[in-house]
Amino acid sequence: MGLASWVVNNFVASAVLLLCSVSINVAAAGKQVQGEGQKLRFGQNGEFKILQVADMHYADGEKTGCLDVLPSQVPGCSDLNTTAFTQRMILAEKPDFIVFTGDNIFAYDAADSAKSLDAAFAPAIASKIPWAAVLGNHDQEGTLSREGVMKHIVGLKNTMSQFNPPEAHVIDGFGNYNLEVGGVKGSGFENKSALNLYFLDSGDYSTVPSILGYGWIKPSQQFWFQHTSAKLKKAYMSPPKAQKAAAPGIAYFHIPLPEFASFDSSNFTGVKQEGISSASVNSGFFTTMVEAGDVKAVFTGHDHLNDFCGELTGIQLCYAGGFGYHAYGKAGWPRRARVVVASLEKTKEGNWGAVKSIKTWKRLDDEHLTAIDGQVLWSKSSAGNKRKKGIIGA
Repeated sequence: MGLASWVVNNFVASAVLLLCSVSINVAAAGKQVQGEGQKLRFGQNGEFKILQVADMHYADGEKTGCLDVLPSQVPGCSDLNTTAFTQRMILAEKPDFIVFTGDNIFAYDAADSAKSLDAAFAPAIASKIPWAAVLGNHDQEGTLSREGVMKHIVGLKNTMSQFNPPEAHVIDGFGNYNLEVGGVKGSGFENKSALNLYFLDSGDYSTVPSILGYGWIKPSQQFWFQHTSAKLKKAYMSPPKAQKAAAPGIAYFHIPLPEFASFDSSNFTGVKQEGISSASVNSGFFTTMVEAGDVKAVFTGHDHLNDFCGELTGIQLCYAGGFGYHAYGKAGWPRRARVVVASLEKTKEGNWGAVKSIKTWKRLDDEHLTAIDGQVLWSKSSAGNKRKKGIIGA
């Protein structure tokens, strides 16, 4: 029996049991199950874990076949394998938060975009774990416009996705927003955002006739990011528990920046098996993030055969690797997901303080959900040493 059929037979058929187990296991582990209108917060274990799902390319469920799998995996392989993989990851990692980084559906092949979106996000919704999504370049190619897709996502249960920031009256795209992750309840950081999450719409395709290729993050979005970053920094560096530097930030969007092409096998962790499909112009968003100083890592999708992380000027640029079975891939190279964990430091009083490190690893959709490429993306101690030495961008 092929791996794809094995996954379906063992996980999709028992979906109800699995989802019940997720709720039980999350509660048993002391995780905080959060829903609509609730604040993201570090758990009593001093950690905040994020599961990134990139490029599901969901269409019509069991009617939609798989792409680029081994011949033995073809029979019975469908979108349901993507559903099963999502369920397995939730069960294995018990994340505090789930992020879907675009091309959530392959709308061109979907009979009804709304139904495909509902099915794609169903495991996250059923788990009652808070989740958020951004748009890719394929989400709007079906029965819903780009605006319509984001409106539908915002209306789903347990999501913390936002259509656009309420304070930004004119901003390009749909799904630009930020979420704050509060410190441990009862600690001195309870009312501060210890970790800031930025979500941006990286567009779909260029609308400028003289520029070919994919879209990019526009000046209006960068202005919103700068304003938001400055506001969060001011709040974090104010009493009580005033800090000397900004809280670390993480950015999520779909299309990689041109700077992702800065690496080779000597200076990244993971693999690069295809070119960097960024916009053909550089809008300067990487420089904007460097100047802001708080973003420590960027996570994208789009290029399914790349799953590396590389550091450039103090910012880690990371791919998640392809997740969905209706997305292009590479036969024999398992679909995968990325996990990120931010950990807090202990204060002298023995309480939980600020973020001390951000770590990551990936899991493969094989029999054992094999974990690979564990690495520290950022640590407070190393950043402090860089600042002392005067290294720009630390």
